[in-house]
Amino acid sequence: MNGVNHTSLTGAAGEHLVMSRLLSRGFIAALAPQGVPNMDIVVTSPDGKTLCSIQVKSRWDKGADGGWHMSKKHEDIFDPRMFYCFVDLGRSPSSQEKVYVVPSLIVANVLKKTHEAWLKIPGRNGQPHNDNNMRRFRPDYSNVLGQNSSFGAGWLEQYHEAWETLIAPDHPAARMEEEA
Repeated sequence: MNGVNHTSLTGAAGEHLVMSRLLSRGFIAALAPQGVPNMDIVVTSPDGKTLCSIQVKSRWDKGADGGWHMSKKHEDIFDPRMFYCFVDLGRSPSSQEKVYVVPSLIVANVLKKTHEAWLKIPGRNGQPHNDNNMRRFRPDYSNVLGQNSSFGAGWLEQYHEAWETLIAPDHPAARMEEEA
């Protein structure tokens, strides 16, 4: 695979996996045009009454923290009808993939809170961490927020394959929209 950008292939694999999961569940979904900011997939409910957007983040299970790369801008990108699909493709192409469907407000809050906590924790040799634009969305923030954190091991499991969240009228994101 000479000259192939493996990051682009990973991203495309994640987007197509999410499309497959959506379509097989009766959602009407389409890939957004290349270059559309903050959106990879446009989705409507089967009855056409609920519209939302999805940004897909994909990874292979190779990093130490099991997380996805994000940036500071993601702390400020949230909308009641915007969701992230975090795709873990596993260790190899034959692995069982996992998809976490998370409302953008949750992602923004988690990134902001955990980055602020990380900045307060001493780094190597007791030196303070330097602020930067990089963020990590992780399935376990125990080492940053402590063992009793609500974002400790297993916190992300509530979003595993949570496709109903996209159209659930009682979801916090939908309630926020009604209150606005």
